[in-house]
Amino acid sequence: MDRKEEPLIFEKSSPGRKAFSLPELDIPEEKLEKLISDDLLREELNLPELSEVDIVRHFTNLSRKNFGVDNGFYPLGSCTMKYNPKVNEEIAALPGFTNIHPYQPAEEVQGILALLYNFEQYLCAVFGYDAFTLQPAAGAHGELTALLMIKAFHRDQGVGVRDKIIIPDSSHGTNPASVSMVGYKSVVVKSNGRGNLDVAGLKKVVGDDTAGLMLTNPNTLGLFDEHILEVADIVHKAGGLLYYDGANANATLGICRPADLGFDVAHFNLHKTFSTPHGCGGPGAGPVGVNKKLEPFLPVPRVVKESSGYRLRATGYDKSIGKVHSFHGNINVIVKAYAYLRSLGAEGLKDVAENAVLNANYVMKRLKDHYYLPYDRTCQHEFVISAKWQKEKYGVRALDIAKRLLDYGFHPPTIYFPLIVEEAMMIEPTETESKETLDEFCEAMIKIAKECETDPELVKNAPYTTPVKRLDETKAARESNLRWTPGN
Repeated sequence: MDRKEEPLIFEKSSPGRKAFSLPELDIPEEKLEKLISDDLLREELNLPELSEVDIVRHFTNLSRKNFGVDNGFYPLGSCTMKYNPKVNEEIAALPGFTNIHPYQPAEEVQGILALLYNFEQYLCAVFGYDAFTLQPAAGAHGELTALLMIKAFHRDQGVGVRDKIIIPDSSHGTNPASVSMVGYKSVVVKSNGRGNLDVAGLKKVVGDDTAGLMLTNPNTLGLFDEHILEVADIVHKAGGLLYYDGANANATLGICRPADLGFDVAHFNLHKTFSTPHGCGGPGAGPVGVNKKLEPFLPVPRVVKESSGYRLRATGYDKSIGKVHSFHGNINVIVKAYAYLRSLGAEGLKDVAENAVLNANYVMKRLKDHYYLPYDRTCQHEFVISAKWQKEKYGVRALDIAKRLLDYGFHPPTIYFPLIVEEAMMIEPTETESKETLDEFCEAMIKIAKECETDPELVKNAPYTTPVKRLDETKAARESNLRWTPGN
């Protein structure tokens, strides 16, 4: 049964007010009637009536409610929400990059092909791999691409059935999801008391059915695995391959290379580590690097350099898994990453990692006496503390602390991840934040810890300064309403 909706009421609207002035109609009305069919014509439109200045102020004020790394500290763990130089945005917007088309002949786009080719070589040097594909559009897409190559490799070997992928209990949630998409089964290994992959547990599950191991190093606890060489040896001796989740590469740039640690294949997030702002669902890029044994399985086409110049080649790669992305990847993101890498150079990349690690350890040291620290050891680019003390003593959860941080002007860290830490708060300061900003954040966290003791209800009912206050999360999840209505 059709229901006539009530007309919308726009609280900022004033009858007769306009923000536009259209030129007089230069087509006779009788001709216009023939051009536009009756079903496309409406006598009245229920639209707000506003002046231009009203509209500008409305949307400008809305934009000021957005929070981003350009206007505040964004310590979202495992996501590397760092400030990215604006010059890289300007470079990617140059007409030579934005006005080309993927269907143009290779001889007309030699510039971008040269950039793609050289960028692959730079990535090989930074991470130790023999070849790269730039096609994957995100980290999870890189995972999928890597697992497809692992599957193709074992199928090519023709030895037994390998259908198990080993994953640590601290892994990113996309890891088991990617495993399932490829048709593998996940086998979870627990972490030990130091936050490493438990070697004894690994030995129990590895075997002839092991296709590979997926590992983030440093892991989502922000800890570098102390037994990584032994772990790699165990998996390789069983005939499996090692996959490196490069989401946390910001901690190791210029310091160690995953290929040298024994990882056969790895993806890296350009939109986190190499200068594209991360968040809001994109855009992204997740290039995948491989060693010699997996190179035949890389996606096609591949950019090759010949005496006559650069071109895309799709033939001669009989073992390739084929395309995983239309055309050649997210070019705009790749150009920004190329500019970032070239501007920093080898020493600059190392500085990135060293400062990221320094900042994380500084913040961890300042907060460890105020929040529970489950793994009290040197961290890498991020660390995990817990609201366990606050919950047990005062009934305050990590969620409450995160909400209260909004009142202090900071975006909250990642909470409740990784799942192996109760009331987890994962903090990643990144290398681009100053000591002054870190101190302000630490002071806010320490004040909130004190508030949990003296006035826990204050924290439980936060935030107070945001346009939208504390929501009923259960109701919001079960009865989501994304449609604007008057008065809301």
